[in-house]
Amino acid sequence: MTTLEEIARLARTSRSTVSRVINTDPNVREATRQRVLDVIQRLNYKPNQAARSLAGGRTHILGLVIPTGVASVFTDPYIPTLIRGISTTCQEHDYSVMLWLAEVEYERHTVMQVLQNGFIDGIIVSAMPINEKMIDDLIASQLPFILVGRNPQHPELNYVDVENQAGANQAVRHLLALGRRRIACLSGPLNTIVGIDRQAGYREALSAYGIPIDPDLIREGDFSEEDGYRLTHCLLPHQPDAIFAASDAMALGALRLLHEMGISVPQQIAVIGFDDMPFAARSQPPLTTIRQPIMQTGAVAAKSLIECIEDSLLRQIVLPTELIIRSSCGANQGVENS
Repeated sequence: MTTLEEIARLARTSRSTVSRVINTDPNVREATRQRVLDVIQRLNYKPNQAARSLAGGRTHILGLVIPTGVASVFTDPYIPTLIRGISTTCQEHDYSVMLWLAEVEYERHTVMQVLQNGFIDGIIVSAMPINEKMIDDLIASQLPFILVGRNPQHPELNYVDVENQAGANQAVRHLLALGRRRIACLSGPLNTIVGIDRQAGYREALSAYGIPIDPDLIREGDFSEEDGYRLTHCLLPHQPDAIFAASDAMALGALRLLHEMGISVPQQIAVIGFDDMPFAARSQPPLTTIRQPIMQTGAVAAKSLIECIEDSLLRQIVLPTELIIRSSCGANQGVENS
């Protein structure tokens, strides 16, 4: 096993200087710094564990990994809201955030490079597919990290989640209580826990009412408005009288398609979403939805990770959701339950 002493010997410097390079101390001569870094790279040394064992060895930098293309960051309102919660909490605790905005393959490569260099104290991982190999890499690195959304394959990990299954169940029960029976589901991707949980809540509610699951009324999408629009078009031949969309963006796409087709909402088809994004109250008609605490999720994730860095204790937190009734389902039209 490579030691700091061996690196110091090969770099022709002292062990304390190697430690200072690992901890990005600016008071190291550039030529010496480069010699140390060259040796670290040649030996494929992972200094983060050693750096963290040193007094004052923390960088006060957290990594945030969002497994999505850059374009989605600016079109999906969930992501900037989550980032705002994380960054605000980090500032309050004197931490900075290093953000990766790239496709998953590139993220894995860059994240592992940073892990090897020891430049961050911990990582927040948002909405990672449950089979993503990066989770195994993070576990092996022994660097503290927390998931936004639990991973059922790794129940031992830190996470912050929301009541996705219970919220979806409540949404569909609301439609059932209004007399709707052919309720369609615009599901999120089933390689993510949020997609799995929200579809499970939909199925659970129908089963509780003794209504058989009709596969023709379920369509899997990617939470986007475009998929909501496209998949609603696929549902119409099966004559739904209501649509549960696993995101407000998908619900907005459904509303747009129904408007273009001359189908009245909620008279012919009721629509309910999930998220309570700012645009939900302004849609036509205003959207009934399940409110999830997005900013709070980011804030709790950041605070919990900082605490984990301090004490290494397990954090597994589930935040509540809330039904917000507007007029897209036909109950209390024009009145918001807030």
